[in-house]
Amino acid sequence: MISFDVTAGGASGPRCGRLTTGHGAVETPVFMPVGTHGSVKACSTEDLVEHKVGMILANTYHLYLRPGHEAVHALGGLHRFMSWPGPILTDSGGYQVLSLGALRTLSDEGVLFRSHLDGSMHLLTPEKATEVQELLGADIAMALDVCIAFPYTRAAAKAAMERTLDWAKRCRESSREGSPALFGIVQGGVFPELRSACAKALAELDFSGYALGGLGVGEEKEATFSTVERTVECLPPHAPRYLMGMGTPEDLVEAVALGIDMFDCVLPTRNARNGTLFTRFGRIHIRNSRYALDERPIEPGCGCSTCRSYSRAYLRHLFLSRELSVYRFNSIHNLFYYQDLMERMREAIRNDLFAAFRREFLENLTRVEEDEPEALEAGPRAGIDDSRRSWIDDNSSRKEV
Repeated sequence: MISFDVTAGGASGPRCGRLTTGHGAVETPVFMPVGTHGSVKACSTEDLVEHKVGMILANTYHLYLRPGHEAVHALGGLHRFMSWPGPILTDSGGYQVLSLGALRTLSDEGVLFRSHLDGSMHLLTPEKATEVQELLGADIAMALDVCIAFPYTRAAAKAAMERTLDWAKRCRESSREGSPALFGIVQGGVFPELRSACAKALAELDFSGYALGGLGVGEEKEATFSTVERTVECLPPHAPRYLMGMGTPEDLVEAVALGIDMFDCVLPTRNARNGTLFTRFGRIHIRNSRYALDERPIEPGCGCSTCRSYSRAYLRHLFLSRELSVYRFNSIHNLFYYQDLMERMREAIRNDLFAAFRREFLENLTRVEEDEPEALEAGPRAGIDDSRRSWIDDNSSRKEV
């Protein structure tokens, strides 16, 4: 099971916490990279540990189909299978209700999926989703929910919310003592009264934590954060709050301001593979010709291994040449950026400076790529860092055989 302690801040507004699991503790707010198939794309577990990642998310639906939850269990559980030492949260498969709409059928019993791999049929019930996550060996499991696409009617959002509540009760009843901690998921679209009713009903079931699902699926940002604010007000202050599937750095800062503790998103690694890199002063599109002779790292002063060793010019060359290594280098930087952002937010909260941090952060992001600050223009060149230079020196006398 898990424990959660608020260490700075209060019941509302930005706060810091400590989430303790059977595989270690993480400080919150925390960002979890997405490891859909038991792997964060383009990165090794060693890369994740080196670059401050404390907790990851894995996908129940995909691991259930391949290699199979029973196979993972037989091999010692997901932590051993992927050689990951830290906490793991598994989603329930509820998002696939939305993303695989053409391949599934909903009923009160559960979700009947047609596998996107071989066309075979699989019934995922709340009880089955809970069992799969238990056998995977997750530290935190999610109750099966119904996520619907925007735009939707109030009637559709209400029906999805009511089914989500029914499934949450069944997940709670089927969860065994000593199994993963179980989080309930709040649904209800962008309708405040539905979100409030769902949050209050889930709180009565006494879950270990509570997630906000069904946001960031097409609604306006103003509606997103208005919904987050209203929902947080109805959740138990002593439990962790998790905003699922979002988002951009701006999303994280705005949601932390409203009291969210946990996040996941594919954005840092997906953007990395598409050549978009995050910095404190906005995004860099590495294929841009202006970087062809740029000897600076992605972000001067960044502590990631990519910025310590490689220039923008080199990364651009790799990206245009479609060299596989660039996906790892870019992903390492983006993941480190996200982890560093969370660390800076935690520090600001502890020092009661979050409002000032938020204001400065958002001002910096208004810069465009062609308007980098002078500090970056005069930044250092990338090159071999001291640890790598030492390794090269130690091995320079070895002869090839």
